[in-house]
Amino acid sequence: ECPFCGEAAGRELEEHVRARHGHLLGAPGTGNGEQLYECPMCSLTCTNIQILEEHVDLHLEEHNFSEGTGMFHCDEDLELAQQLQTEEDERQRSEEETREREEFKKLQRQYGLDNSGGFKQQFLKNMEREVDRGRMQPFEYHKRKADMMESLASGIDDGRTKTSGVIEALCKYYQNENKDVKRVWLSAGVDHFHSSLGDRGWGCGYRNFQMLLSSLLQNNSYNDCLRDTTLIPSIPKIQSMIEDAWREGFDPQGASHFNSRLHGSKAWIGACEIYSLLTSLRIKCQIIDFHKPTGPMGTHPRLFEWILHYYSTDNEGGAKVVCTSKPPIYLQHQGHSRTVVGIEEKKNKSLCLLLFDPGCSSQQMQKLLKQNSDGSGLKLLRKFVGSLKEKQYQIVTVDGVLSLEEKAARCRASQVLTSERIP
Repeated sequence: ECPFCGEAAGRELEEHVRARHGHLLGAPGTGNGEQLYECPMCSLTCTNIQILEEHVDLHLEEHNFSEGTGMFHCDEDLELAQQLQTEEDERQRSEEETREREEFKKLQRQYGLDNSGGFKQQFLKNMEREVDRGRMQPFEYHKRKADMMESLASGIDDGRTKTSGVIEALCKYYQNENKDVKRVWLSAGVDHFHSSLGDRGWGCGYRNFQMLLSSLLQNNSYNDCLRDTTLIPSIPKIQSMIEDAWREGFDPQGASHFNSRLHGSKAWIGACEIYSLLTSLRIKCQIIDFHKPTGPMGTHPRLFEWILHYYSTDNEGGAKVVCTSKPPIYLQHQGHSRTVVGIEEKKNKSLCLLLFDPGCSSQQMQKLLKQNSDGSGLKLLRKFVGSLKEKQYQIVTVDGVLSLEEKAARCRASQVLTSERIP
């Protein structure tokens, strides 16, 4: 705004003042005859018109600078906003990294890879808890601790979680059962092993290996390759056996996942570790991957059909109950594994698997040994198509013995181990 007339002059104020009000820049002289010039902005008087013009120019420059402060503040606001956004991005990134670390630690704990100890440490800790709660007497604690230490030293399972004779009891039951079962195929004899205080929550893979091995040890066809494994090994011993298989060169990718170390940990194992261990013992086996549902509602009828074919091949005939010489099947899905010991075919053509679950206690399995059972105990074993609805399943099946050359070839092939996929 012009200081003389109040007219809005904008950025052309300097030109406006000079053009319209240049005559006002002069002022009456002093009494001694000297001409004075008064500044229209601040009333400063000068004796030289050039000095006054320079003075007014400074006022005008200051005025122009003040007009530009709006842009100056905008730049400051933009810089502040960018700084705040950068700080917010860094905060979110830090929180995300913290969240990822916590999630990773959680997964490590869940899968036993957090260096928190293994079978021995968990066994002792859980027994101490039982004593504190009054569920175990101190003398029993010391006795079981001594038995556990002996088992660890020998590498032999103590047999406390084993139940034998279930397959034989099932054979007798089905021979007298006349309701809705048309035919049933049972695996060769197999002992049931359940999780103990030392491996509860993570030991299912090891317990299922013990079940499979218990069946192979009863089959003379495997005497040669199992001559160094005549008794069921303990879980720490099985961990060492898998590490030995890795050192031979089996499944280097899997070994890397566990940092080549299982012993002394609570690490979960799956089908690939079972395959590597069996193959290292010269036991011929294969992994079959049912990688997606093949029926309605996320079911896997192809899995049931494959298992029926496995047990019924070479076991055709008119008998209602077929006690085969086939070893049981290791069945894996996300988070758990079980052992398939047979399959029922109902009169309506539906199929039902018979599973040994390491989560079932000896007390529950003992009920199946009663010859006059009404079949209610079979609820523990029976799984219909609608009961198995995980996204993926893997099975490990055993079929004979490998020569040394075949074992070496499979070791080389396991460098890029892939399972057979059932479409």
